[in-house]
Amino acid sequence: MRERQFTDCVDIVGSSCKPFEGNRRYISTGAVATDHIDESDVEIVDYKSRPSRADLVVEPETLLFAKMQGTKKTLYVDKENAENIYSTGFFALKAKSGVISTRCLYHLLGSASFLTQKDKNCSGATQKAITNAGLKKIRVFIPDYQLQEAIADQLDKISSVIQMRRSELQKLDDLVKARFVEMFGDPIHNENKWSKMPLDLACRVIVDCPHSTPIYLTQDTGYMCIRTSIVKKNKILWNEIEFISESEYLQRIKRKKPEKGDIIYTREGAILGIAAIIDRKCNVALGQRSMLLSPDKRICTSEFLCTAMNFESFLDNALKGVIGSASPHINVGDIKAFQMIMPPVDLQYQFSLFVQQIDKSKFVVQQALDKAQLLFDSLMQQYFG
Repeated sequence: MRERQFTDCVDIVGSSCKPFEGNRRYISTGAVATDHIDESDVEIVDYKSRPSRADLVVEPETLLFAKMQGTKKTLYVDKENAENIYSTGFFALKAKSGVISTRCLYHLLGSASFLTQKDKNCSGATQKAITNAGLKKIRVFIPDYQLQEAIADQLDKISSVIQMRRSELQKLDDLVKARFVEMFGDPIHNENKWSKMPLDLACRVIVDCPHSTPIYLTQDTGYMCIRTSIVKKNKILWNEIEFISESEYLQRIKRKKPEKGDIIYTREGAILGIAAIIDRKCNVALGQRSMLLSPDKRICTSEFLCTAMNFESFLDNALKGVIGSASPHINVGDIKAFQMIMPPVDLQYQFSLFVQQIDKSKFVVQQALDKAQLLFDSLMQQYFG
C-alpha cells in the first residue's frame, strides 16, 4: 500500500454537451441514489430547453462522484449510460492505467478517508463543493496494483450481500403496506367506508416535543434522546441514538414520558411526516421537530396507526395545514383533529399480529445486514485507510 496524491491516480475527463436532435436523458445529482440512477428522477430534455447544469457528457468506463459537501454519490457509467447527459455537479474521472483499476477507484471514492478529505477541502459561499484545487489536496492510500482486482472482487461480493439484505427489508416493508391495503384500503381515500374518528379521541394523549434544542452529551452515557434524523418509516435507528443529561431528560418528558407502543411523528423540516413506534421499554426523550402519539389500545393499535400515518396520502392531507414555506411544519392541533379511519379494533389486532411476525423476520435480516456492513467497513478501512 502506498500513499499518493489523489490527482496522480486519476484523469479528470468529460466534455460539454454538443448540439443534438430530439431528446436525451438528463441525470442530475438528485437522480443518483448513492450508487445507482433513480429512474423516477430522470429528466427527458432537448438541447435548447435543457437545464444549464445539463452539460456533462462522458465515455463508458467513467466514474462520476457528486461534488457537493456532505454527499456520497458514486456512479459507474457503462456503455448504455454513456448516452445520458449528466449534471456539472459531478466530477468525471478515469483511473490511470497501472496505478489504480476502475473497480478499485470506485470503492475508493466511497471510502470514509476520501469522503472526509473531500468534505474538508470543499469551498463556496452557499453550497460548498469540491473543486480541482480541492482535489489536489486529497491524499489517498492505494493498494498494490496486482492486488486491486482481488480486493475489488471481495468488496463487490460483500456489497452485493448488503444490497440483497436491504432489498429483503424493503420487500418486508412493502408486504406490511400491501397487507394494510388488503385489510383496510387507503386510510385517506377510505374506499371501504370505515367510520372515522379524530385522532385526539383515538389516542390517550398527543403532545408536541419541547421547542428547544437539546444539549447532547459527547459520551454515550446518560439518557437517550431521539433526533428526527434517526426516525425512519416504522423504524427507529437505536444504534445511532444520542444522549442527554438527567436534568435535560426530566425537562423534556414533562408533557409526556415516551412509552413502549407510543408513536413518534416527525413534524417539521426536511424529515417531515415519518412515523415510527417506540418498540422497547426505556428511558428516552424526544429531540426537536416531532410529536408523540399514545394510541388508546381499546380503540386503535400502534401498528395500525403507525402504518396509516406513513401513507403518502396521509402526509398529503396533513400538509394541507402546513405553515411556512422555508421550514414547513405540521401543527399538533391539525393531527389531533385529523379524521382517521377506525376499523373494528379486533381487525386492527389481526393486522398488528401480522406486523409483529414480519418484524421478527426483519430482525433476522437486519442482523445479517449489520454483520455484512461491519465486515465491509472494516475491509474499506484496511484497504484505503
